[in-house]
Amino acid sequence: MGVGWLSMAAAAVVVTVLLVGGVNGFPAEDLVVKLPGQPDVSFRQYAGYVDVDVKAGRSLFYYFVEADKDADRKPLTLWLNGGPGCSSMGGGAFTELGPFFPQGNGRGLRINKKSWNKASNLLFVESPAGVGWSYSNTSSDYTTGDANTARDMHTFLMYWYKKFPSFRSRDLYLTGESYAGHYIPQLAIALLDHNAHSTGFKFKIKGVAIGNPLLKLDRDVPAVYEYYWSHGMISDEIGLTIMNGCSFEDYTFASPHNESVACNNALSQANSVIGDYINNYDVILDVCYPSLVEQELRLKKTVTKMSFGVDVCMSLERRFYFNLPEVQQALHANRTKLPYSWSMCSGVLNYNDNDGNINILPLLKRIIQNKIPVWIFSGDQDSVVPLLGSRTLVRELAHELEFPITVPYGVWFHKGQAGGWVTEYGKLLTFATVRGAAHMVPYAQPSRALHLFSSFIRGSRLPNNTRPSIED
Repeated sequence: MGVGWLSMAAAAVVVTVLLVGGVNGFPAEDLVVKLPGQPDVSFRQYAGYVDVDVKAGRSLFYYFVEADKDADRKPLTLWLNGGPGCSSMGGGAFTELGPFFPQGNGRGLRINKKSWNKASNLLFVESPAGVGWSYSNTSSDYTTGDANTARDMHTFLMYWYKKFPSFRSRDLYLTGESYAGHYIPQLAIALLDHNAHSTGFKFKIKGVAIGNPLLKLDRDVPAVYEYYWSHGMISDEIGLTIMNGCSFEDYTFASPHNESVACNNALSQANSVIGDYINNYDVILDVCYPSLVEQELRLKKTVTKMSFGVDVCMSLERRFYFNLPEVQQALHANRTKLPYSWSMCSGVLNYNDNDGNINILPLLKRIIQNKIPVWIFSGDQDSVVPLLGSRTLVRELAHELEFPITVPYGVWFHKGQAGGWVTEYGKLLTFATVRGAAHMVPYAQPSRALHLFSSFIRGSRLPNNTRPSIED
């Protein structure tokens, strides 16, 4: 009788949770009860769709994770991956800063002890439609660009707040990496425009932070080849030809060529020399060999391959996990039964190449002029969008704003070791490197990345002494 009563009581609790989605009136239909192979946790997860255009049948998939402690008192942080056309589920949520990583056998999850949900509630969105499980019933929607992406994300947030009304008054931080150097500033401008014209609800934007961001093509691209040369990846002859003989002022994604034949030959040689032997996104990590890993995943073997403490095959394990039917069911994902498998970067999207040429610095300037702090951070092992370009662009932006140097360029510390280097301009603009980090900073240096993020959320400077820091 006692056991039966307990079972009935437990069932009642489950029914109550499913009906109300827990406290704060969160949507019961989006509650993720438990993911397959997931360790027990105390925080809640939600996942599902927000319809951004009902007539076109365009919907964006989201994954929301509460902070692991004091969620009701912590802010909301939006994270977007770049591409353009790559998944924030596959990147931020399950490879970098979310609460779980895939296990080596691709069928379960392990805890990420350095998840950013230690400092904030986290929201990940697969954007634009055509990325991951986000979709449209109107095929022409897959031909898109920055303006449409920003518009849909603005609409998404408005409807998402209706699902999670308690967050309407919560501080909002906008974060991302790589091509999110376009997504995040353009979204911030859309939200600021909303605030300027709204007599009612206004977004409480408290900060913008972007890792290894594409900001200005004619500076970010030459930095790639400077990085190759400075790290011994190409010869003096090739490197000097590129640095002295190439003009990148007219370089575009749509037509990545130069007027100089010698320059084009040198660029071709450089790309050939780099080849497939290293991971361009982290030049010190080993590479993962997909054919071997995919075979072992099918055989249910654990295939985790470590390099400097990082699982370099995580992307393949993650893809295997997300394509399990029971995982998609638990996440309320793939509700339209898409005619293709989940993948990290979209195979259906036709994104406007010309948008990659947009200079983002004027947008960052406007954000800062609205008294919103901007942090640009760079993993120093990334050759795709290297710190060499980002650091220069931040300095140019500070000059444009007439900001003085408030923190001279110098080392910051974490756990008594150099976490990277940092400088601050005018109290609202910060540039920081993360030592030993990749293009995906939290992936390669989770502890340092969490410390940087926690400092950003608190509005505090990165520590410039070697005393032990608060975060582990």
